[in-house]
Amino acid sequence: MANDVEPRRRQIHLTPEEQAEFLRANRKAALATLDKEGFPHLVAMTLGVRDGAYYMTSYAKAQKVFNIRRNSKVGLMIEAGGAYAELKGVMVRGVCDIIEGEDAVRDAGAIISGNSATPRRRETNDSAAKRVVLKVRPLRIVSWDHSKLGGRY
Repeated sequence: MANDVEPRRRQIHLTPEEQAEFLRANRKAALATLDKEGFPHLVAMTLGVRDGAYYMTSYAKAQKVFNIRRNSKVGLMIEAGGAYAELKGVMVRGVCDIIEGEDAVRDAGAIISGNSATPRRRETNDSAAKRVVLKVRPLRIVSWDHSKLGGRY
C-alpha cells in the first residue's frame, strides 16, 4: 500500500521566497573550508546574497583564504532557532571564488549590509586594501523549517 503522507524533507523545505526572507533576516553563517590535512576549518562569517551568490569578505592572509586557494569547495550553513521544533536553516555546498581589489571589497560590503546607501564602518573601508571577497556559487542548496511540522516528528 502506498504511503500518501508527504515525506518530511518536502514538508520542511523552504520555498524560494521563504528562503530569501530567511537569508535577509539571518546573515550570520558558518563557513566550512578544508585545511591542508583535509580537516574541516569552520568559521563564523557575515554574508549577503545577490543574484544567487553568497558574498563575504575576509583578510587576504586568513587561514580560510589559504584553504580556499588550495581547494575552492566550501560549505555554508545559515541557521536559526533554539529548540528542535524551531530550527530553520539553509545549507549550501558550492565553489568559492576569491575576488581581489578594494572596489570589489566595498561592493561586497554593500551586498552584505543589504543597502548600498548604508555607509560602511570606517574600519571596513580602512582595511579594504588588506581584504578579499569570498563569492560562493552554490552547487546544491538544502533548506529546512522544523516549525512546519507543527510539533510532529
